[in-house]
Amino acid sequence: MKVYIAFLRGANMAGHNSIKMDDLSKMFADIGFKNAATYIQSGNVIFATDDSVTESKLEKDIEAAINKKWGYNVATIIRTKEKVAEIISNNPFLDDMAFHPSKTSAVVLLHEEPDNEQIKKLCNIDYQPDRFIIKGPEIYILCPDGFGRTKLYTNFFEGKLKVKGTARNMKTLAAILEIAEKF
Repeated sequence: MKVYIAFLRGANMAGHNSIKMDDLSKMFADIGFKNAATYIQSGNVIFATDDSVTESKLEKDIEAAINKKWGYNVATIIRTKEKVAEIISNNPFLDDMAFHPSKTSAVVLLHEEPDNEQIKKLCNIDYQPDRFIIKGPEIYILCPDGFGRTKLYTNFFEGKLKVKGTARNMKTLAAILEIAEKF
């Protein structure tokens, strides 16, 4: 059994285009996934499958199921339980004095890894004191003054890189991993 986390973006889980987390868990079960559990009302679903399937196929299947059931186009980004643990432990800002898991540090999870041409579009971006580091399909963000006024968030990176993404703070990722570890 392989444990995955689906990070959903594109449907407001609490307002416009809303999907109740209980309904989302049930949909995951209906399409054949095991032990679907959600975490907070922002589109985080931990689930398991015995099937040997690619993350890309999982993303497409989940997006299609949401579209069929609710009519919403929701970007879905999949990471394995092991990858989420790696993302957390590899955060380059963990030792920074400004690091706080819920207030100053987040990760933008990208649908795919940006290539060198895409990354070049970000080389001269400097919005101090906010900083970011790209590591594969993740962008680590540190905003010492909090996220309220930063330009370095999902829409900014999606616009520059032309890649879908969704952000979660480090506290949320740790809580999701804790749930996934119980599977």
